[in-house]
Amino acid sequence: MQSYLEFEKPVADLQAKVQELKSLAQSGEAVEIEDEVKRLQERADEALGDIYSKLTPWQKTQIARHPLRPHFVDYVKELITDFTPMAGDRKFSEDAAIQAGFGRFDGQSIAVIGIEKGSDTESRLKHNFGSARPEGYRKAVRIMELADRFDIPVLYLVDTAGAYPGVGAEERGQAEAIARSTEMCLQLGVPNMAVITGEGGSGGAIAIAAASKVAMLEHSIYTVASPEASASILWRDAGKAQEAANSMKITAQDLLKFGVVDHIVPEPAGGAHRHSAQVIEATGNLVRKFLKSYEGKGRLEIREERREKFLSIGSKLT
Repeated sequence: MQSYLEFEKPVADLQAKVQELKSLAQSGEAVEIEDEVKRLQERADEALGDIYSKLTPWQKTQIARHPLRPHFVDYVKELITDFTPMAGDRKFSEDAAIQAGFGRFDGQSIAVIGIEKGSDTESRLKHNFGSARPEGYRKAVRIMELADRFDIPVLYLVDTAGAYPGVGAEERGQAEAIARSTEMCLQLGVPNMAVITGEGGSGGAIAIAAASKVAMLEHSIYTVASPEASASILWRDAGKAQEAANSMKITAQDLLKFGVVDHIVPEPAGGAHRHSAQVIEATGNLVRKFLKSYEGKGRLEIREERREKFLSIGSKLT
């Protein structure tokens, strides 16, 4: 069942009228309504396209958080064959927020590391709503070390509001684990690519997004802190989250200008949550081009190219 965001109310109203007419037709209380249904559906599609052509950063934030956007498990199911998940950090325990393993993309071996938020109450609790603990990042490091040892490229799928801020996580070295994971991303001698599929929040995201190439879905966000947290810090008022979002330059379009990200994966009008298959296919096509572009490159060349990428961030604006 489709859910509508607050700013999509005009579309919701039109779709409700369409469904009402269809229900009347099925009950035999209406005749010859096909033309009216078609007209209303065209108006709804036009309204949706108009809304999505001029989204604000705050509206993009709401879309990025939409629970029906495709998740890590959806991308793996459609793009990766023979996927074998790996568990545990060999130090403390398993963390279900970060999923990792090895599989094949177009027949080529690939390591996949990503963050799973969950799609219903049970799975969200299991995956801690996509907020990883230290053992999750240490598991990511373990998988990256294996990939580097066997010359296997790495794909990261990022969707998190941020790392888990609980006392236990801090006691087990959350900051150190994030730093080690970020360092490992930068040290790899194999190509790595990150795709921000929803939220890219704080160090919890960058820990597995410091890659050779970084892409964002068109309506995803990538930020040092959530708009709510930023508003609380700047104005001591989380209610000013919308103002913060509009000022922080967190959208894919802004970050492409700064050189923080390299590609934008387009989303059809209505967002990835309405067109999951199309967006996953477009993501797969981008990964395919990425892997092909690194064929024949040596380990030192890959590291140096990644180093230059991060050193040049912001240079486009000078």
